[in-house]
Amino acid sequence: MINRRKSALILSHIAFEDLGTLDAPLRERGFSIESIEVSTVRFPLAQAESCDLLVVLGGPIGVYDQRDYPFLKDEIACIGQRLAARKPILGICLGAQLMAAALGARVYPGIHGAEIGWSPIQAAPNAPTTEWFAPLLASGLSLFHWHGDTFDLPPGARYLAKTERYENQAFAIDDFALALQFHPEVTADGLESWYVGHACELHHAGIRVESLRSAARKHAPALEEAAARFWTLWLDYIL
Repeated sequence: MINRRKSALILSHIAFEDLGTLDAPLRERGFSIESIEVSTVRFPLAQAESCDLLVVLGGPIGVYDQRDYPFLKDEIACIGQRLAARKPILGICLGAQLMAAALGARVYPGIHGAEIGWSPIQAAPNAPTTEWFAPLLASGLSLFHWHGDTFDLPPGARYLAKTERYENQAFAIDDFALALQFHPEVTADGLESWYVGHACELHHAGIRVESLRSAARKHAPALEEAAARFWTLWLDYIL
């Protein structure tokens, strides 16, 4: 009997927000990886139902921008079907917000302004820390954040993390779904493309590229090490 190769489908919203440090762990496990630019495809996507892992990445638009970006409605429906089928799915930043919306939670502009840069996350209050999530909560570790929107915790979700600025930063649904508002996947080199692609946003926010670059040099190496442990533990747990 021939073993079927595992597959991962990546829903991408902008080219430079990619798998980052998640790419290697997937390939080491023998995954084939297909990346789809969701703004240019037709839904429904058969591979979104059949793949072993669906990953929904970030982007500079909002869940509530469906009039300008009609594909978002279909993408939310696609994610909702995946969740209803209880098949492994990961959402990062916009991906997490789309997951929250698919689960019936409110997604909206954060009242505390954009959260852009490096800072730690904190474990959710009164919630036991899961073994696979623990590497991201390590003392002294800073994670990368780039979002202006936030979401309410969906019904039935397991609350995982918060920051000083925003209460809901991560949640899980049983043992098959994970939503992360922050970016554990980034590297210092990879972020160089973000600084170019999001130049207008940085200018309007009054954030200097050099300050982000300097912080990345300081914090990214430790994040890469922690993320490698996290991805390994989470993939072992979920698949």
